[in-house]
Amino acid sequence: MNPVVEKVTRRIQERSKASRSAYLARIDAAANEGPARGTLSCSNLAHGFAACGTDTKARLSGNVVPNIAIVSAYNDMLSAHQPFETYPDRIRKAAESRGAVAQFAGGVPAMCDGVTQGQDGMDLSLFSRDVIALSTAVALSHNMFDGVLCLGICDKIVPGLLIGALSFGQLPVVFVPAGPMISGLSNKEKARVREEYASGKIGRDELLAAESAAYHAAGTCTFYGTANTNQMMMEFIGLQLPGGSFVNPGTELRDHLTDEAVATVLKGSDLGDSYMPIANIVDEKAIVNGICGLLATGGSTNHTIHLVAIAKAAGIQIDWKDFSDLSSAVPLMARVYPNGSADVNHFHAAGGLGFILTEMMNNGLLHEDVNTILGHGLKNFCKEPGIEGGRLQWRATQSQSLDEDILRPVAKPFDTEGGLLLVAGNLGRAIVKVSAVDRQYHSITAPAKVFQSQVSFVEAFNNDELEQDFVAVLSCQGPRANGMPELHKLTPYLGVLQNRGFKVALVTDGRMSGASGKVLAAIQVSPEAQVGGIIAKIRDGDMITIDAHDGVLSVQTDDDIDAREAVIIEAPQAGMGRELFGAFRERAGSAESGASLFDGA
Repeated sequence: MNPVVEKVTRRIQERSKASRSAYLARIDAAANEGPARGTLSCSNLAHGFAACGTDTKARLSGNVVPNIAIVSAYNDMLSAHQPFETYPDRIRKAAESRGAVAQFAGGVPAMCDGVTQGQDGMDLSLFSRDVIALSTAVALSHNMFDGVLCLGICDKIVPGLLIGALSFGQLPVVFVPAGPMISGLSNKEKARVREEYASGKIGRDELLAAESAAYHAAGTCTFYGTANTNQMMMEFIGLQLPGGSFVNPGTELRDHLTDEAVATVLKGSDLGDSYMPIANIVDEKAIVNGICGLLATGGSTNHTIHLVAIAKAAGIQIDWKDFSDLSSAVPLMARVYPNGSADVNHFHAAGGLGFILTEMMNNGLLHEDVNTILGHGLKNFCKEPGIEGGRLQWRATQSQSLDEDILRPVAKPFDTEGGLLLVAGNLGRAIVKVSAVDRQYHSITAPAKVFQSQVSFVEAFNNDELEQDFVAVLSCQGPRANGMPELHKLTPYLGVLQNRGFKVALVTDGRMSGASGKVLAAIQVSPEAQVGGIIAKIRDGDMITIDAHDGVLSVQTDDDIDAREAVIIEAPQAGMGRELFGAFRERAGSAESGASLFDGA
């Protein structure tokens, strides 16, 4: 093993000893009760299968036929999730053909950050993860099930499903994707059009035409944002079939992989051949594998929040220093937009996740001795699916990249480090992502320009007030303030200013999109303004330093900044459903603790 990966893993194991033991003891107690339906009264059971056919009722009356829960985030509005409409019927038939039963246990909400970016609804986005976790728990609380299939893809949805499922850690759980839409307008061209619109060179009609050409069909958006990073994560942690993340919807291979997910969860059930509950898969080594995969692929900054919350749900304690230390050891092996011009279809064709996983494992950058849905050993994931003679077949992953502009081996990476780094200082702790940022912009010292909202920033841009070097400071955007919305609306404007030759950057206690790109940004600043963060005391003209590689985030002033009065702007707390989330804002933990309702630390 790479010594840094090994050292960080041991550190996490030691830090998590008490909480992990408590979690496993709770799960072991649940597992010892045996198949769930055996604990139900006749009245309970009758309610549970009242709507089923006669044959299904007969099979569920005993304890020898496994019953699989389907928990789905299907809706028509998310292109990524629209294909899930037909999955339950297919899953039921696949289960029946294997002598089992599958029931649709519950739906979970699924909002699209692409629709809500810069809109009021974005204030609900991060908290939707915990709502999804709660909804997953409600779906599984009927105690009718021997295994779970989780149907979800996008930003908060996979983390929420996983957090909820980990509360039922005695059950086997398999994640089932739907795949990305086929490639449309290139991501590079889309970014160019957005910057031209921000500069006032084109109108809304041209912008909408470009956006519609990019997001044009059923399937996941094709850039490497949080949704597609989720898919990588599920493979690297061992919860999703290898090579299946980026198989397009509506294909024969996609259908066969869905059937295979049913067979896999049945084998892993208490009634199957090789019992493999999710609690035995998601351990400290699996979490480190997920972080290392995130770094090697240049994945979404949102997972510096989500992975913390996921780990905590399994009794595992991680922090941003773990990410940053691992980043020093894990090379950047992929260039997928926003870290390059390729999309995930191009990435998959070049060798995809299987190539990266195999390369990393062969070079000691992943733990091989882990459990997965395919049994013990990550070597089980060094294969990719195909169709031969109308049947699903597995073959070894590619040993060489088919396009080194997109995908490279460990020995010849795009960068020697992963590019997700911790910066800290008198301003607090924050995350910077530099994998998409040109090296000349990795550090900056410039005067602050303070804004109270994304709208006020755009107004200043349109009024030509930003033609200079500066660090934009946007506070009161943390989980306690307004639910920590993504601030993706700022990206094209900052990009335009950087293109004009100015040194610009962003400091915020909010989040950036999973598609955050070429401008240096210190994000998720903790502590946030609402809980005493210094970010609320910064004034125009204060000198801000962000240095990604020296790990510095500081502010220099002519007076005692601690003595200043904080400027706390009260964000709207009502409208668009925000009034229902007051308890979430009051209880939310810091970004580094996972920004979760379940832990207000």
